[in-house]
Amino acid sequence: MSQPHQRTLGRVVSYDGVGLHTGIPCHIEFRPAPPGTGVRFVRLDLPGNPEIPVAPASARADNDQLRRTVLKCGEAEVHTVEHVLAAAAGLEIDNLVIALNAAEPPEPPDGSASAYVALFQQAGIVEQQASRRYFHVLEPVRHEENGVVLAAFPHDGLRVTFTIEYPNAYHGTQHATYDITPEVFVKEIAPARTFVLERDVEALRARGMIRGGSLKNAVVVKPDGVMNEGGLRFEDEMVRHKILDFLGDLSLLGRPARGHFLSIKSGHASNVRFVQRLAASEAAAGMAPVGANGSGAVSLDITAIMRIMPHRYPLLLIDRILSLDEARVVGIKNVTINEPFFVGHFPGHPIMPAVLIVEAMAQCGGVLLMNRVDRPKDKLVYFMGIDNAKFRKPVRPGDQLRFELTLIRLKQRICKMEGKAYVDGDLVAEAELLSSIVDRNP
Repeated sequence: MSQPHQRTLGRVVSYDGVGLHTGIPCHIEFRPAPPGTGVRFVRLDLPGNPEIPVAPASARADNDQLRRTVLKCGEAEVHTVEHVLAAAAGLEIDNLVIALNAAEPPEPPDGSASAYVALFQQAGIVEQQASRRYFHVLEPVRHEENGVVLAAFPHDGLRVTFTIEYPNAYHGTQHATYDITPEVFVKEIAPARTFVLERDVEALRARGMIRGGSLKNAVVVKPDGVMNEGGLRFEDEMVRHKILDFLGDLSLLGRPARGHFLSIKSGHASNVRFVQRLAASEAAAGMAPVGANGSGAVSLDITAIMRIMPHRYPLLLIDRILSLDEARVVGIKNVTINEPFFVGHFPGHPIMPAVLIVEAMAQCGGVLLMNRVDRPKDKLVYFMGIDNAKFRKPVRPGDQLRFELTLIRLKQRICKMEGKAYVDGDLVAEAELLSSIVDRNP
């Protein structure tokens, strides 16, 4: 029942080369990072070594001529990061610090992601004591612009379908679908090399781009073939590389994605705008990242809570989740005189029943549990036991209950949590709760 664990590198590894577009030498280091860090770049060549988190807010999508993925935080910027990010995402590396002494990472010697994959495998990939959090596509999302179509659909795994169309180019129309796993990525996607149409080369050079490009690190496509000795690695190598680029851009969500993603003729700028739209759709559903630190914590409004929990009036007893991660949840319940239980508890002296305080506490914990399982709409959380319950102060109309629950143990379908309830900072109730996750329709 538990989610897969987050992963990072086993040790620091580094690489030296030149940037594809700038031609500037760059030393890059890949460093292990603690759980919840996410992926972030560090500019070693700038004062204060500023960090740039891999997140939708960091991505620039304002220039379709860039032909590369650009991240910016304050005055610090990195660009052409798609191959590095694709390698990390393809190997399911959740937490990683990428430190470099230039704005552009070095391009691998063959223009694919295989060199970065080999480097990460050399470092070793280790599991961490924290569960992975995914970006789940819950409802279809569609984005269209200038003949480009991008869409996302709910799906249990990560599937990418991509179509390219380049008139008057060798194999200019290609289509491919892959269910992405680390094994599939390493074998089928990572070796696909970056490419450029012969007719575009001089225009790109005139704009100061591809200064570090050559036939060694890029495929140059002509109308009747390619200029590179040895030809293509795959008959559909170009569309495979577009999938590689898309996976790098999709990682800007800040969490591994689960869904079926479809693209027709998209590039980096449209990919980034699509990712930002996906992030906005999550926020519109009431689920929004807390801060921009890539920690994976989220807050949930009542709409999002009702998507997760089956309870309804008069027994939905939490109003907002302030913070939610893999092992802790903080939520609130606003207590008003309109609560139906005040009619009989007690007339003239309204006090919230202690059993309902525990129920509200348990519902808050239930959100944490449902957040850890796949297909939460198909699951329920059953109360199994209460230990060490204490009620220290009465809760009255006008109070705001703040619940803080910490996961003590989760084994198979059985969970134990420690819960505390506060009003204005004063502890009013506490208990240890035992719960079970069950199928809604067994």
